[in-house]
Amino acid sequence: MAAQPRPEPQVGDEQAAVEEREAPGRADQEAPGRADPQQAAEHTAAVAELEDRWRRALADLDNLRKRYARELERERAAERARVAAQWLPVVDDLDRALAHAAEDPSAVLEGVRAVRDHATAVLARLGYPRYEDVGVPFDPARHEAVKAVADTEAAPGTVVEVLRPGYGREDHWLRPAAVAVATARRE
Repeated sequence: MAAQPRPEPQVGDEQAAVEEREAPGRADQEAPGRADPQQAAEHTAAVAELEDRWRRALADLDNLRKRYARELERERAAERARVAAQWLPVVDDLDRALAHAAEDPSAVLEGVRAVRDHATAVLARLGYPRYEDVGVPFDPARHEAVKAVADTEAAPGTVVEVLRPGYGREDHWLRPAAVAVATARRE
């Protein structure tokens, strides 16, 4: 059989031939099924180590989430107990006022005032002081307008009466004050 003529190399083929001559054995490394068994074992061990580290990291993350949930619940319970403990003296004052009600009915009124004062002091200690300002401009962040009053002595938009006091301060309001606001008087 006659030898078949070899096709003329193209310009791009020359570059590939030069690269093949400069990197002998490169074809052996890239060809599937011809990998070095020792190198394959190293890769397998590295993959197994990474999988183990990944699983441990996932387990650590899961444990952290569970620990955080337990600590959060413990903190919530402690805070609830702390706030409830501050209200216990108020309940004691109510019990004392009720115990004296049969002896002296006027003592009940004094006792209820004392309990209210004690309760507002507790709210103030918790960061929610009571406010019931009259004569100040209406502020929708602090006030809830529930009534409009035609008042000739107060400027329009001024709080003329507090119907329900508010609690809180600039950074956090527990409840706005329910107020009556002056409007312009119609003539």
